[in-house]
Amino acid sequence: MRVDCEQDHGESISAGAGKLPTRHVFYPEKTNPKMAKTKKKIRKEAFAPDPHLTHEKDALGTNRYEDVYYEHELGAVTEVLQESGQKFLVRGTGRVQLRLELWSERMVRIRFSVGTPDRDFSYAISEAARPQDAGGKIKEQKAAFSITTPALRINLAKADGKLTISDKITGQVLHEYAAGFYGRSTLNRGLEQVRIQLKTDKKESIFGLGDKAWPTNLQGAKFSNWTADSFAFGKGHEALYRCIPFYYGLRKGAAYGVFLDNTYQSHFDFNTHKNDVATIWAEGGEFDYYFIYGPELNEVAAQYHQLTGLPELPPLWAMGFHQCRWSYYPEQRVRELAQTFRAKKIPCDAIYLDIDYMDGYRCFTWNKDYFPDPKQMISDLKTDGFQTVVMIDPGIRVDEDYPVYAEGMAADVFCRRSSGELMVGPVWPQECVWPDFTDPYVRDWWGPLYRELYVEQGVSGFWNDMNEPAMFKVNSLTFPNDVLHDYDGAPTNHKKAHNIYGMQMTRASYDGLKALQPAKRPFLLGRASYSGGQRYAALWTGDNVASWEHLQIANRQCLRMAISGYSLVGTDIGGFVDDPTPEMMTRWLQLAVFHPVMRVHSMGNNEDGAAEVEAAAVKEAEKNNRQDQEPWVHGKEATKHNRRAIQMRYQLLPYLYSAFRQHLNTGIPVLRNLFFYDQTDPNCLKYGDQFFYGEDLLVAPVLKPGIKTMQVYLPKGQWYDFWSGDLLAGKQLIKAKIRPDRIPVYVRAGAIVPSVEIVQHTGEMRKLRHLELSVFTAAQGSSTFYWDAGEGYGYQAGQYTERTYKVEQQGKKTVVTQVIHGEFNASFRETQIRFVGLNHPPTKYIIDGKKMTTGVFYTKRAVVITVPFDFSEIIIG
Repeated sequence: MRVDCEQDHGESISAGAGKLPTRHVFYPEKTNPKMAKTKKKIRKEAFAPDPHLTHEKDALGTNRYEDVYYEHELGAVTEVLQESGQKFLVRGTGRVQLRLELWSERMVRIRFSVGTPDRDFSYAISEAARPQDAGGKIKEQKAAFSITTPALRINLAKADGKLTISDKITGQVLHEYAAGFYGRSTLNRGLEQVRIQLKTDKKESIFGLGDKAWPTNLQGAKFSNWTADSFAFGKGHEALYRCIPFYYGLRKGAAYGVFLDNTYQSHFDFNTHKNDVATIWAEGGEFDYYFIYGPELNEVAAQYHQLTGLPELPPLWAMGFHQCRWSYYPEQRVRELAQTFRAKKIPCDAIYLDIDYMDGYRCFTWNKDYFPDPKQMISDLKTDGFQTVVMIDPGIRVDEDYPVYAEGMAADVFCRRSSGELMVGPVWPQECVWPDFTDPYVRDWWGPLYRELYVEQGVSGFWNDMNEPAMFKVNSLTFPNDVLHDYDGAPTNHKKAHNIYGMQMTRASYDGLKALQPAKRPFLLGRASYSGGQRYAALWTGDNVASWEHLQIANRQCLRMAISGYSLVGTDIGGFVDDPTPEMMTRWLQLAVFHPVMRVHSMGNNEDGAAEVEAAAVKEAEKNNRQDQEPWVHGKEATKHNRRAIQMRYQLLPYLYSAFRQHLNTGIPVLRNLFFYDQTDPNCLKYGDQFFYGEDLLVAPVLKPGIKTMQVYLPKGQWYDFWSGDLLAGKQLIKAKIRPDRIPVYVRAGAIVPSVEIVQHTGEMRKLRHLELSVFTAAQGSSTFYWDAGEGYGYQAGQYTERTYKVEQQGKKTVVTQVIHGEFNASFRETQIRFVGLNHPPTKYIIDGKKMTTGVFYTKRAVVITVPFDFSEIIIG
């Protein structure tokens, strides 16, 4: 039985040339008769003008109309000016300006502006990202202008400004307009749409766009980007918590990326009308986007990460197991929770406190009835190896006796409507106000508010929730568009600022935590964000549901988030809404072993995660039947399986942490679909639910109940079964037997996987004396182990150890070498090396030139030796 739920899956309006653009409608059915029957449907496309609008050419004389709209295009291209080695200004007969900017020989920025261009400003682009010399050359041809780099050819048609980008060497077309750029404005609303249409077909695969709850390939689907409180979202929900307008295309084996850096609501329609047209549009602003060429998917990912930035290395405890619920209180219950983890020998590093720890939902306060001495509780928890993480929301309670509100009012930091009145609305309190995090002054005001919790009381991490920003009682779920924002010195409305509000909240929190404790790595978990927000906070996928379908969605969302820039990601294990079955909970934990953020979170006895709380009803429900989701709630057998999954997470932390470090060095995502390994293999595309964690581990999660076997696809190369040690050939389907206590995991032949013994929390790893290395023997191979203090910034000054291990078979000998970089003095003193897949039993081994006659022992599937941690060479034969 195959666990694979993948499935395969326009009109263009542009103005004519001249001072007063005329309407021109591009209907694909005019060139494709098969599309004629869909003409009526296409005319009603979402990006078409509203029926009540009157085109400006029809708004004649002195008559008045409900609203009048104008269409804008580049028109016929008249000249292309090379302003510098990297920048080109394109002039046409229309009101649209086009600027092309070469950021590298494989990346070009394409910027359409209706009228005067905006300032050159972006929240997404990393401060470290800069255009590089791309060796750009321009040439005028009879029908087009051509700009070339060593890798790309960019053709701009003189007649209509249509753009085509192709591989300069192979000539393969990668990016081709189906119609010229289109813009539309109205007298009442101003600029309301900017749009391009691209040629595509069903054979072209589309990936990315962040947290979309959809199968891996987005071809044939459409989505919106508008950060929204999405309680109990379902499959296909168009707009979720994140706005990440970045996607990959894979066309005839060549990969590219498109990143639309526009914070307005944006829409991506990937050929839903099966007319071979992809339509991308935004509801305002400039159509400012980056085309990124691989041709390998990993190369596209690396360039996108270099453009939008990478996170810091998280503290090691952040990659341990975390337990959360809405809500754990009072203090005695939190202490009992911690004691139960330790008594049951289930590792755990962090306990989260949801909104009920606060005094009446007032952020940065404690409910003294529930937590009379939070500092002592936090200290005691830390002594037992638990970090405390608390929630901070953006909605500040309206209460003149609440210092945060009073000081915020005095400093004028809260959002206001266009009339000047405060934006007041309900979230958890009946009346809230919201800081304008797009104002640097407000961000600087916000950061120090964490001082008491973070510095004085010892809270280790924070959780920024409800930051879409969410608002209760209204169908829009958020602010009206007339709310004003500073937007870092270029005041605008909420229509433009909405999608970056959550990102700027996490930025303000992150910067504040860095300033308050400069020697401590911040851990911040956020919900809403925009491209580039990975620089400030980890993410989880939001208020999901305890169902097998949502387990499948969780797997795909984490993969999609990782390839979209957010490798530090996880889900609400077991589902936030409803109760998982014992089997489902176990399978979710087994999957989450391989998610960088591993957190159980549930809504407990609360009724709705997007509405006000009926506190009395919740307390009554808790008395009658407390809905818990800890690893032990389903009985002895399930507890055993769940414990084993969490223990596996801790045993593999050296590998998982090392892989995250590699991500920061290379920009290649920690989690990757199989097709990132081999994008030419159709089966790698077909089996989209399997994935890699790092370079060496291939994971095949169990996503359906009750199955005894499942088909797993092994790509090219050779693979070892992680559990049995069996060597398997690649490029084949295998039938994997499914056991209740594990999921199929495979290891690349030639990999050397570091691990440690079972600990109860990451703090115990600082005392470990033995590192374990599993050498999965091959003709040759290599892997890297990275380790540091797990906290602080000593690693930036060389206080780390990075060890590159190589394995090579020389006749009957197997040679393992180690090259060491860095100055960190790890606690490890010995390395236990487990050789998997040796073809014959060894009779001797040599360590750094010294022959050894003892110390070899055999297990059922491996040969094991113990050597010094700092060995240079081992020869076994």
